Amino acid sequence: MGDTIVTAGSKIKAIRESKSISRETVAERTGLTVQQIELIEGGESLSLSPMIKIARALGVRLGTFLDDVESDGPVVCRKEDQNKGVRFNASKNTSKHLNYYSLARAKSGRYMEPFFIDINNTAGDDFTFSSHEGEEFIYCLDGAVEVVYGQKSYELNPGDSIYYDSIIEHRIQAINGAAKILAVVYTPV
Repeated sequence: MGDTIVTAGSKIKAIRESKSISRETVAERTGLTVQQIELIEGGESLSLSPMIKIARALGVRLGTFLDDVESDGPVVCRKEDQNKGVRFNASKNTSKHLNYYSLARAKSGRYMEPFFIDINNTAGDDFTFSSHEGEEFIYCLDGAVEVVYGQKSYELNPGDSIYYDSIIEHRIQAINGAAKILAVVYTPV
């Protein structure tokens, strides 16, 4: 996949300002600090969980931060265009080993977010749990993946999948250093 990293900070700031919502209000609604909101709006990369919280606080779909072109009809993402898709890195304080590539950024009004996710971790990496409203579907494409869901752990190999309620704390990591998954995240509006 390509090396272009796109952050959602400018879109978050524009939406927040257009709705006349203060950073303090967003912080209060999300549980993030005002300083974290400032960093995010300034271009700091963020992980999926804070993006979902901010989307809820602003009353918009998660995809609003990733939208590139709006299309009401079907959107086709060709293989050769996947590396041109929106990519965002998790912040250094959360799941820094996950790189997301949006597969539907041009579809307006969507409730699901499909991603390819490259998982690159090394022994000793710190893995932080995530939880947010909605559901997730993960399909392992390459490598082996460990999904820790609550108190249980599940190993996925190529062709295996898992579907779960994402309100339960969970984390994903490659078992042998690198893996690739297809993930579909649903967040209620």
